[in-house]
Amino acid sequence: MSEDKVEVLDLRGLKCPMPVLKANKAMKSFPSAAKLWLETTDPLAVIDIPAFCNENDHLLLETQELDGYHRFLVQKG
Repeated sequence: MSEDKVEVLDLRGLKCPMPVLKANKAMKSFPSAAKLWLETTDPLAVIDIPAFCNENDHLLLETQELDGYHRFLVQKG
């Protein structure tokens, strides 16, 4: 994975707690400091993803509200 290409984990259509569970599983396979976009339609993700990052020492670098879903840029801690 090149530095300018950030992988996207499409979690759209999943309901709580599945986006966080799948994000956690995916992040375990990444090296430290790797970045990953998480995309979700779950309205609770705006609470759950920041909490997930805080609890797991990941950095939430950016949040975007797009047409019908949210994107979160997470850097593995």
